[in-house]
Amino acid sequence: MQSLIHVVAGYVALALQAVAIVIVAFGSARALVNIVRAAVAAPPGVADQRAEWLEYARWLVAALTFQLGADIVATSYAPTWDELGRLTVVAIVRTFLSYFLDREVEHAAKLRAFERTDVRPDASPRND
Repeated sequence: MQSLIHVVAGYVALALQAVAIVIVAFGSARALVNIVRAAVAAPPGVADQRAEWLEYARWLVAALTFQLGADIVATSYAPTWDELGRLTVVAIVRTFLSYFLDREVEHAAKLRAFERTDVRPDASPRND
């Protein structure tokens, strides 16, 4: 029974790693298409460029999440110190990326909102 669980865990980990690879490939292809499209079209604003890179970062974080899941499954049966170290590093990297990505998304949303407002130089918030 234990060997069956070990074999199943191996296949589940392999499937999760394959999903992570597909996510990275799809996100990278999408980012490349959008970069080429932006280079050919009119120059995008700073907020639009940042939004595109943040979108690509989201794909990478999603792939890291699946990779973390694969590592958890792989280490669930008789983990070695090497596997536990790898799991720890992936978990730490994913946590930091998610935290800073969330902060950047908020900042990018504020930038986009600021760029979309119609601010005229002669406009004044006071009514003198």
